[in-house]
Amino acid sequence: MAVPPRRHVGQYVASGDWSDYWTTRISRAEKGKIWVRGYPIAELIEGLSYSEAAFLLLRGELPSAREAAIFDLALRSGMDQQLISSAACAARYTASAFPDSPIPALASGILASGSVTGSPQEPAEMLVEAVGWKVAPEEGAARALDQWLARRGAVPGLGHPVHKGSEPRAVALRRLALEQDGWREHGRMLDAIAAALARRKRRAIPINLAGALGAVYADLGFETLAIGGLGALGYGMALLAHIVEEVREGVPLRIIPEALGARYAGPAERHLPKRRRKSRP
Repeated sequence: MAVPPRRHVGQYVASGDWSDYWTTRISRAEKGKIWVRGYPIAELIEGLSYSEAAFLLLRGELPSAREAAIFDLALRSGMDQQLISSAACAARYTASAFPDSPIPALASGILASGSVTGSPQEPAEMLVEAVGWKVAPEEGAARALDQWLARRGAVPGLGHPVHKGSEPRAVALRRLALEQDGWREHGRMLDAIAAALARRKRRAIPINLAGALGAVYADLGFETLAIGGLGALGYGMALLAHIVEEVREGVPLRIIPEALGARYAGPAERHLPKRRRKSRP
């Protein structure tokens, strides 16, 4: 789908023509009628699965059977892994302080979904760039490693703080994507990068879920900006499950006591100079 040129408010101020200022190609609504990407909403509700409808919203066209199966696979692959995710902890922390609605806690969890907490956006950016060089996977992998190790000392999409041998979600996603022809040039580039890093480090560093998702979504043709959002939305149901559990069964107003690792590492007790103190009555 071609991306239209960026607009800016100055052009509207200068021309005085605001006729297309609020324009969308996603949906249209009139009295008693709604169309999404040109399709009547009732047809979509009757004929599409949730993941197929999501694909249409994001890409503008209906997915093929292969695309629909792989997209659904990617969306469900995150599921949950206890409290390892900072996003789940952020959501539960907020829910413990605001149990009246799940929405603020959902927002907290979504806001905690970034490069450190496993967003697939950075791995996708790395893979799209490397594939775009149009070189052999080995050459692209070596170049990508040099760039990312120099840029931030780590390679996105590889490694996990707990799963040192293999990341079970990433293993399952990669295996099923391969079986369904969903592990294509971006997936092969990720394999090459993982192999190149293993040679440099002289030990295997597993592909993590963010890396596998970045590859699969990129191979489906999603742009990297949308891939970042898909990573957060794909984990959204797990966040909601955590939030409901926290409100129903958790601890109101969670704290971090010393017994759970809270430590003070600042100066010992001290006092202002006498000249700075106010006299007490």
